[in-house]
Amino acid sequence: MATDELLYEVRGTTGWVTLNRPQARNALTFAMYEGLAEVCSSIPDDGSVKAIVVIGAGEKAFAAGTDMRQFRDFSSEQDALDYEHRMSRVFHQIETCPVPTVAAISGACTGGGAGIAAACDLRIATADMKFGFPIARTLGNTLSIDNLSRMAALIGIGRVKEAIFTAKLIGAEDALAIGLVTEVVPDYPALLARVDELTAQLAGHAPLTMRTIKEGLRRLRVHGAEAEDKDLIVEAYMSEDFREGMEAFLAKRKPDWKGR
Repeated sequence: MATDELLYEVRGTTGWVTLNRPQARNALTFAMYEGLAEVCSSIPDDGSVKAIVVIGAGEKAFAAGTDMRQFRDFSSEQDALDYEHRMSRVFHQIETCPVPTVAAISGACTGGGAGIAAACDLRIATADMKFGFPIARTLGNTLSIDNLSRMAALIGIGRVKEAIFTAKLIGAEDALAIGLVTEVVPDYPALLARVDELTAQLAGHAPLTMRTIKEGLRRLRVHGAEAEDKDLIVEAYMSEDFREGMEAFLAKRKPDWKGR
């Protein structure tokens, strides 16, 4: 899953995915998308990886969208449909990753990069972040309904329209105000430090709680209030971890989560 352009390493209990094309502002090749999807769908179930961080190499960009040169080969309707299907599939793999995912965003986060960040659970940005889909000004393509719905769930339909129609990039403070990012830090070193703190905190929390909440919210976005939840409720309440959490709380000690 790791290549020169998509690096993956586990530091402690956190898997770090680095989009590694700084010379191209980390513009994404199709292979990079597929590698990221593979990382997220291949998390070991032994508890050795408790969170995933996605970050761009260098300080100038998280990812400046899909590498446009790949679009030169598009010649048919199927090419367009296949591309958007690929995007939906990749973002789905990120969204359904069994552990929390954190987008560590510095600088430009546009197009496919913004799609990746939106599919992550938490987004932390540096003060110079610029986020958006400037396709009305640049490529003239569109987004699938699946990807539109993910953005609309984050910031609302009105703001999605404004951002895309005006090709406006959302700055860090505005992104924080509308709930698009969860935190803003001054610079890249502060970003790295804060992500380390956050993933350490996540590593100490109940894995099944986070996993079932993630899946429940995904189902709510896709299916609305009619979404099924019985399996998620049973999974959590019938788990060893729920029993451990209850006994630990009553005994006033820290729970020993097993993720089962």
